Amino acid sequence: MLPAAAGYDRGITVFSPDGRLYQVEYAIETVRRGTLALGIKSTDGVILAVEEKTRKLQISNVTQKIFQIDDHIGLAAAGYIPDARTQVDHARFFAQSNRLIYDEVVDVEGVAKNLADMAQQYTQYAGARPFGVALILAGVDKNGIGLYLTDPSGTYIGYDAVAIGAGSEQVTEHLEKNYKNDIGLEKACILAIESIFMVSEEKTGTKHIRLAVIDSKTKSLRMMSSEEIENYSKQVQNKETQS
Repeated sequence: MLPAAAGYDRGITVFSPDGRLYQVEYAIETVRRGTLALGIKSTDGVILAVEEKTRKLQISNVTQKIFQIDDHIGLAAAGYIPDARTQVDHARFFAQSNRLIYDEVVDVEGVAKNLADMAQQYTQYAGARPFGVALILAGVDKNGIGLYLTDPSGTYIGYDAVAIGAGSEQVTEHLEKNYKNDIGLEKACILAIESIFMVSEEKTGTKHIRLAVIDSKTKSLRMMSSEEIENYSKQVQNKETQS
């Protein structure tokens, strides 16, 4: 006799008898197997941090998992990154259309909802598979600092701090214990690097870490330099030594 999932996991439009869409669950599993990405809100802005495992001869100047959507919005991805690029292009078009039509910058939540709507459509029609990527959207708009997560099911949720990818359960527990509403930008960066070191195979060096910050004053995304990341990494190591 065939397993219970057989037949129900072949088509995206078919619910199983227990009310599940297996293809969507498989897509979410793809996200869990991706390298870690996280976002943390602070009193001064919001940061995005990712782990990128590069090959020995790979040129690593270009970040593969952090994208800029608009001046004031950034995005970090975990899962199947080529799918993320498609959604990034869609989000950029949406953000620029908002500027042209309404003569104002787009809200962070508006972009998150639009991307979630796009992901949901790919769970509804035959002939297409769900996106195998989850996205963390971060930005500063007229409503303040925003941080949202979208997943392959088409869900979007707001967070103060969130992690996706391999080891995200462990990192989420760490964030729940150590995150505070009055955390500053610098301490948020230290917390992010600390979280990556916790689940990464590489416990030293910072070549596998990428950080981006959106300051609430400038409302613009900036990629952190390797020197800045190295400085925060030293503070993490000093903290571990003292404890």
